[in-house]
Amino acid sequence: MKKSLSFLLFLSVCFSYSQDSVLTKSKVANAITELRDFVAIPNDALNADDIDSNLYWLRKKFTERGFNSSILETEGLPLFFAALPVDDSKPTILFYMHLDGQSVDPSKWDQPDPYKVVLKSKTDEGWKTEAFSDLTDDINYDWRLFGRSTSDDKGPIVMFLNAIDILRKDNVDIPYNVKVILDSEEEKSSAPLPKAVRTYKDLLKADFLVINDGPVHVSGKPTIVYGCRGITTLSLTTYGPIKPQHSGHYGNYAPNPGFQLAQLLATMKDSEGKVLIKGYYDGITLDEATLKILRSVPDNAEEINSNLAISTPEKVGSFYQESLQYPSLNIRGLGSAWIGDQARTIVPSTATAELDLRLVPESDGNRLKNLVKNHIKKQGYYVMSTVPTKEERLKYDHIVTVQEGSVTDAFRTDLNNPFGNSIVKTLENKFGEKPVQIRIMGGTVPISPFINELKIPAFIVPMVNPDNNQHSPNENLKIGQIAYGIETFYSLLSTKM
Repeated sequence: MKKSLSFLLFLSVCFSYSQDSVLTKSKVANAITELRDFVAIPNDALNADDIDSNLYWLRKKFTERGFNSSILETEGLPLFFAALPVDDSKPTILFYMHLDGQSVDPSKWDQPDPYKVVLKSKTDEGWKTEAFSDLTDDINYDWRLFGRSTSDDKGPIVMFLNAIDILRKDNVDIPYNVKVILDSEEEKSSAPLPKAVRTYKDLLKADFLVINDGPVHVSGKPTIVYGCRGITTLSLTTYGPIKPQHSGHYGNYAPNPGFQLAQLLATMKDSEGKVLIKGYYDGITLDEATLKILRSVPDNAEEINSNLAISTPEKVGSFYQESLQYPSLNIRGLGSAWIGDQARTIVPSTATAELDLRLVPESDGNRLKNLVKNHIKKQGYYVMSTVPTKEERLKYDHIVTVQEGSVTDAFRTDLNNPFGNSIVKTLENKFGEKPVQIRIMGGTVPISPFINELKIPAFIVPMVNPDNNQHSPNENLKIGQIAYGIETFYSLLSTKM
């Protein structure tokens, strides 16, 4: 019953179009055809040939819409850039999306080839495959397209292109200069992006940035996000005997690195999930106006807890949105010796914990990593960045190797920014109610280079359904979201801010 009500809510929000709606179902069908063509080109960021094929497709499609396009070389894979002819009297809007996708394991998908889109409808028994020939003028907006990158992030790119088609057909004088930058290594953390943005700073110059990545709020309502958390990582390894030893012969004698690591990790958080490392949350304050915005997000705590199958959430914040305003310290992987059927009666030689630290604008990733390392030293550990030699093992009782990952910064635009206010008003006028406003989302999008270099505000305006399985097998895009995305792009590009 809940799912049925959610779908009805989604329809009422996203498709209660006014009489001046620019969209017909035949135009949605055209977008589906183009998306199938685009998805059919593999786009694994680990394969440079894949990216080249996608760049060729994009250049052709954007040129057909009147854009001037360029392939921007970087230290890694190229970026794709496109722009409509510039009018110096207009403000400039820069759109960011990405063309690469996660790798696929076809054996985990419910279709032979993840790059060949399959049309499906939901039944009581599960998902039923439908024929594309059935996409007539009576398209069912609840049907879905299954395939890699249908939602993350080729779907939004196709929505944008088809919105441009309709704007041109309607002879709309777009009140902006329009630029588009498409990342080809977003799924690989966009390592070349900061230097590339510095290199092409003049080309990318704009008044504000709109990111079209990720899903709308779980309620299905139009959504605007003002920021996202950053990320960095640490790998911690503790040491026991130089080789695994028989637990009968050396248990109670050789130190166990698993216990050492467990005891060390336990000093970092309390029983309610709050980080105990001094200074970890420094600089973060939430006034009543901010808390009001956070509470306005229509999250359902009972539903979240049920979906996660947890009894009680951690207490970093008093509710979900508040918890996202603080940096996190997460154990993303934990291992020592063998487990399950492979378990052996040994004292392990090493134990390793992989940590990720989600960042907020008030927290510097390098500073937090140093706080963690200093905390480890205070627990009596000798901290190294390499594997200890035998001599070092004999010299120090407690050794930990710490390997650091790179830092992707967080960003957050002020909630009262005039461009943001205009986006909120545009969405509200289009869909009949105020959109969900999220101060900062939990995930990471590599946008900070644009903000740091171009000195412009940035906003995330997501387009796809929240249950799209991005990064996972059976990634999908609800057809209704294609309609929603085309309408949203049309409204943003035809409304002067």
